[in-house]
Amino acid sequence: MGTAAKNPPRVLLLVSKMGYQTRSFAEAARRLGLEVLIGSDRCHQLDDPWSDGAVALHFEQPEQAAANLAEAAQSRPVQGILALGDRQTVAGALAARALGLRFNSPESVENCRSKLRQREVLDAAGLPVPHFFCFALGEDCDAILERVAFPCVIKPLRLSASQGVIRANNPAEFAAAVERIARLLASPEIQVTRELELDRLLVEQYIPGEEVALEGLLDRGRLRVLALFDKPDPLEGPYFEETIYVTPSRLPAETQTRIFDSAAQTVSALGLTEGPLHMEFRVNDGRPWVLEAAPRPIGGLCARSLRFGPDRISLEELLVRHAMGLAGTDLPRERQASGVMMIPVPRSGVLEAVEGVEDAKAIADVGEIEISARVYDTIAAWPEGASYLGFIFARAETPGAVETALRAAHQALRIRITPRLAVADPMAGYRAV
Repeated sequence: MGTAAKNPPRVLLLVSKMGYQTRSFAEAARRLGLEVLIGSDRCHQLDDPWSDGAVALHFEQPEQAAANLAEAAQSRPVQGILALGDRQTVAGALAARALGLRFNSPESVENCRSKLRQREVLDAAGLPVPHFFCFALGEDCDAILERVAFPCVIKPLRLSASQGVIRANNPAEFAAAVERIARLLASPEIQVTRELELDRLLVEQYIPGEEVALEGLLDRGRLRVLALFDKPDPLEGPYFEETIYVTPSRLPAETQTRIFDSAAQTVSALGLTEGPLHMEFRVNDGRPWVLEAAPRPIGGLCARSLRFGPDRISLEELLVRHAMGLAGTDLPRERQASGVMMIPVPRSGVLEAVEGVEDAKAIADVGEIEISARVYDTIAAWPEGASYLGFIFARAETPGAVETALRAAHQALRIRITPRLAVADPMAGYRAV
């Protein structure tokens, strides 16, 4: 009698049902000969969008989500786990602890989930963070304004991708920003997430300067910097939709060293020890200020801008290898400069068409262009929005050439968005639909 074929090792991916990254990470895992188990916030009463037995979870109930994952792993154990977004990290930490897998501790990821908690931890550790305070929606605006120094930035405590983040330069702008963010947080799209702290806002000192993003990998508390991205478009507000990322950074070597040192001190203060790390900094007069540290990979499809080793493996594969304890996580990034443009949303409305894609692809140094937004879907511009039209990728010998290619490709695109129509609502007058 022949022996049964051995089951392949299994990796657990915790993903959003709307996440860009799921396919890329699942494909990277399968290239490594792994079996994939997906845990997602999909509705359990609807068809599985991946058609592979995804476990339906409520990430706003992380203890229950972790219990469901532990049950799903009873018949077929998993050997590694990756959380691909902010909301998934707490459930991932609890599930990893139950399953005996390497991951960040639940306490460390909780330190990162709330912008207020993260500020408090880093401030207590003596790290440079903007002056901040928090207030509850419904508090008297005049009393709040007594504590505000302008310019400032107002933001929700738990949304990501700069959604709901607004700069205010005076009391009138502050009041308008608070009202606008409150409407966003009260919207059905946000309320359905059942996130905590949707009734509170964070006020921070505005820090001028250049902004950079750091992509890293933690291994038993040791931070390896995978890439430092410049963001060449100024992010000065009033909203903070990101556009271009280019690596390697063109900042002076001394400034980059300060950023790397600050990143290591930040993860130590937060208690992070394992897996992907995405960080944002403002650099003012050569001094880095921590804006955000998140124990997850870079968002959207931006991971495709990074490749490693002689075989140019993807960031997704590198992270899966680390989660599974496989060799090859120490491969260096390719020598070519690379970058990505997150195609901005110029206005809210209904996406009618994105034309000129083939012309944009024909531009020198431009590689892949992925239009991720669906035609005829309603899209929202920032600060209400959190999803891009798509992604443009480029590679060249220098960061400057990458930036030039990305801008030229964007210029070649013709984006048609029509306003949403107003219809009568007997309860609330006219509203956009």
